[in-house]
Amino acid sequence: MMQQEAFDRAKHVYNNEAFDELVKDAVRFFHGTPVRPISPMTKFSGSGVYALYYVGKLSIYSKYFNLNRLAYNHPIYVGKAVPSGWRQARIHNNPSSRTHELFTRLKEHSRSLEQVSLSVDDFSCRFMIFEEQTSDMIGSIEAALIKLHKPLWNTVLDGFGNHDPGKGRYKQAKSDWDVIHPGRGFAANCQGIFRSRDDIVKDIEQFFGSLEPRS
Repeated sequence: MMQQEAFDRAKHVYNNEAFDELVKDAVRFFHGTPVRPISPMTKFSGSGVYALYYVGKLSIYSKYFNLNRLAYNHPIYVGKAVPSGWRQARIHNNPSSRTHELFTRLKEHSRSLEQVSLSVDDFSCRFMIFEEQTSDMIGSIEAALIKLHKPLWNTVLDGFGNHDPGKGRYKQAKSDWDVIHPGRGFAANCQGIFRSRDDIVKDIEQFFGSLEPRS
């Protein structure tokens, strides 16, 4: 039986400056990608990371309009679309069998916006495609962008990216996002006790009160 040595936390901590620089480089590349409308969009293959930007004049999000009208520096949401089989480590990189996870995810978001009467034309997006080995970075870059920008729909107003929980799982409460933006069918089926709209709006106002322009 192996003799157990005294616990030393330092022996378990991994640090790598090269990885930090790689993440920073990927984030710089992301911020340099073209900004596009989220719909309609030419179908493309690949998976990756994306950000949505609100440029409409809905009063609850009016500060985003002011912040993004000159430069798209404040996403309202950051998300990812992973390759097929990614979670089970069964990724296929055969070019002839490429799938369209990122494109599909953006289309799903367009449908969610339409279901709650938010205009798709009030949203723009940018995205970054990862291929082959670089797909392992998707989660890290999504996390880095969320940490950097703290988008409203990732933090204070959670739930935009939710999927239908499925039959038999509707005892949970609808998300804060669905309270503010009613209309998605699966959210209406949720039976749990949800937060009041007034309380959520107060949190949103507090969020915008602390938001500063990013150069």
